[in-house]
Amino acid sequence: MSDAGLTAGGRLAGRLLETLAQATADAPGVTRIAYGSGERFAHDLMREEAEKLGAVARVDAAGNLYLTLRGRDPNLPAIVTGSHLDSVPHGGNFDGAAGVVAGLAVMAEVVGQGIQLPRDLIVLVTRAEEAVWFPLSYPGSRAALGLLDPAALDAKRSDSGRNLADHMREGGFDPDAVRRGVPGIDASRIAAFVEVHIEQGPRLVAAGVPVGIVTGIAGGFRYVDAKCRGAYAHSGAEPRFARHDSVLGFADLVAGLEAEWDALEREGHEATITFGRVQSDPSQHGGSRVLGELGFTLDVRSAEAVVLERIEARLHALFAEVGTKRGVTFEARSRFTWEPATMSQALIARLDRAAADLQMPAPHVPSGAGHDAATFAGANIPTSMLFVRNKNGSHNPHEAMEIADLDQAIRLLLRFVTDFDKDQP
Repeated sequence: MSDAGLTAGGRLAGRLLETLAQATADAPGVTRIAYGSGERFAHDLMREEAEKLGAVARVDAAGNLYLTLRGRDPNLPAIVTGSHLDSVPHGGNFDGAAGVVAGLAVMAEVVGQGIQLPRDLIVLVTRAEEAVWFPLSYPGSRAALGLLDPAALDAKRSDSGRNLADHMREGGFDPDAVRRGVPGIDASRIAAFVEVHIEQGPRLVAAGVPVGIVTGIAGGFRYVDAKCRGAYAHSGAEPRFARHDSVLGFADLVAGLEAEWDALEREGHEATITFGRVQSDPSQHGGSRVLGELGFTLDVRSAEAVVLERIEARLHALFAEVGTKRGVTFEARSRFTWEPATMSQALIARLDRAAADLQMPAPHVPSGAGHDAATFAGANIPTSMLFVRNKNGSHNPHEAMEIADLDQAIRLLLRFVTDFDKDQP
């Protein structure tokens, strides 16, 4: 794609994303494993570019990276922006990384235009945001604020089977300090946290606009190792009345939760219910057997805590109802949760004004996916997000963000940063 019309920061962002794509390619997409070589390469690349701009780099006990461009008064709380650099296996190149390079692009514009900001600008690069590697919600950003549950350090990485503490230690970091709750940055030292991220849904594409301002982030719960247990039997010899069919039990569970989803939508609520993995034991299943055990994952999300509670209550009621009807039992272990997060109305108003000044349409949109920004909002830090238009969703190699659209987010974030200490109407 041509660089014509892009800001200097936008051109830098494009180059960094291309370098990342080439260096971490894993056909058909990219793979940057949390606390693995791909994530490490990406962190090193961002550090080198920031230092070229005159930023000061430091790393906290969990391996989060802080790239600070000094302002006139370092005693003022900083403006912090950034995101993560790990990816799902064979994923897209933009999820997370777009927000990091956008922060560096704004830093490049500030330096290039000879602007000295009143306060520090920090690009924060978090670790391990993608829960596919560790079954945890935002361990990097939680550790940055000293909020990571010590038990999380025992969580095992999906590919290696080794725990989070081991991987931190292997990277030269200090899991013992993380366990003690030593923060990488004091929440009181953050004036605002703004995360740029690709939209992972179709709203901006449908609206035909490059950038949106996020109003809130859905919370949720996930069961990563659930089972429906019945009894194996011969497909021809086992009569219907005697069957304990895990497939039919699971099918009833799916249908029951979808009926609840339908009811919620009729009442004006938004939620998502996803059975992301369904599997049986290939050494046990077969074309002539009633399936005796079926494993599955369940992911439920909503921006409304009351909706999450309602779905979970219905889930457990269905376990009992379907269990009685089908002669099966359900086992739901390894549950983890994350809280809904509301974005700062004051920061949304600032972003609205910046967009209006730039004559840039920037509609308000919700986020169904989780983001590090939720950690900061949950810690009562003023938090906001910008979404960038992106076709084909995310967590797949077909993410299709245009650099020109990211450049619009860069322009908006730059105006937000440079106007932050001006009198606001």
